[in-house]
This record gives sequence, structure tokens and C-alpha cells, in this order.
Amino acid sequence: MYPEDGPTIQSEVCRRLSSEAAETHESSLSVFSSAFTDVLLTLLEPKMFSFSGLSVALAIVLVPGPVESLKEGDCEVCVTFLGKFYDTLKDSNTNFNSADIEKQLLESCKDTKGKDNRFCYYIGATSDAATKMINEVSKPLSYHVPVEKICEKLKKKDSQICELRYDKQLDLTKVDLKKLKVKDLKKILEEWGESCKGCAEKSDFIRKITELMPKYAPAAAKARTDL
Repeated sequence: MYPEDGPTIQSEVCRRLSSEAAETHESSLSVFSSAFTDVLLTLLEPKMFSFSGLSVALAIVLVPGPVESLKEGDCEVCVTFLGKFYDTLKDSNTNFNSADIEKQLLESCKDTKGKDNRFCYYIGATSDAATKMINEVSKPLSYHVPVEKICEKLKKKDSQICELRYDKQLDLTKVDLKKLKVKDLKKILEEWGESCKGCAEKSDFIRKITELMPKYAPAAAKARTDL
């Protein structure tokens, strides 16, 4: 921390505390944590090159967190998607700055489907998104803030983000396709990015799935004896 930042942080936190406390019903500790973290990230950004990712992440972790942390299973899609995305950034040696991370996030969201695509839509990372909250992801990730903490904050911005849950995956090696409903058969094709044009009967969808299974689920196709 730079000495000259002290008075700035103090005054800015006080200003945000007064406004956020009036708008929310959170405890004073939770409001303080949110305000302090926002100000710290904003003021440190111009000086980010003086800090390692580890030291900044440590500073953020040491800030008192919200009273209610995420429970097991909360924000499933958010935590899972951002966790994989963060690992991808590390593996690809991406520069950890907001601009590069935002660029990579937009690129990653282009290929998403299902609940992952819906998550990207909510944070404004798709072309048809109505709102833009990408900076709420890119900025904290640039400081290596844990994805759980990022999802906690996104939940306050838009509760729909943490209501997303992945559908229970079918075991295609064992499931009896004939016993599934048509909507479930359609969902399998949708997850593969496929459709069944001209399909009118349940048997049409089953035939389409069995034709495509070697391409999209080769292990399941080899394990089945009815294909």
C-alpha cells in the first residue's frame, strides 16, 4: 500500500459506506467489506505492476468477507465456469490484466452452450446480452481473486446468476433411450449442438442420437451393444 493512498481510501470507503448501507439490508461488516474491496481494486490498478498477483490476492482475502459465504452447491455454473476459465488463462500464459482477460472471456463465451451460455449472457459476454458486467469478472481475476468471491459479488448484482444449475447428466452408456421423453432426447441433441429436422416420432430422435453418438460420445457408443 502506498502511504499517499491512505486518506483517499478512507474518504472513498466512507462515501460508499453511506450510500450502500442506505440501499441494502446487509450487515455493516458485509457493506464495509464490499466497499473496501471495490476501492482497493480501483486505487491499486494504476500501480498493479508493483504488486505480484499473490500479494494482491492475499490482500483481498484478508479483507473481512461477507457474513454469508456461498454454501455448497451455490452458484454452481458461475464457480465451475470461472474456475475452468481461470485455469485456461494460467495454462495459456495470458497477461493478467483486465483488458486481456476480458478479450479471452468474450472469446470463450462464443463457444458456450446451455447453462454456460446463459451465464455468459447474464454477465454481458455474449453479443445479445442486455447488460454488461464483464469488468466485475475481469478486474478481480486480474488480481487472482478466488472465483467463489467473484460469484458472491455477482450474486448481489444479479441473483439469477447463482440460480443457474447444470442439468443432471445422463449416463449414455447405460440409459434406455426408448424410456426417455422426447424433450430429454431433444436436450441430448441440443447439448451436442445438433437438431433433428423433420423428426416427428420418438423413434426419429432415437435414430438421430444413435447416428451421432460415435461422434459426440464415442466411449458411450463403444460401451453400448444396441448400436
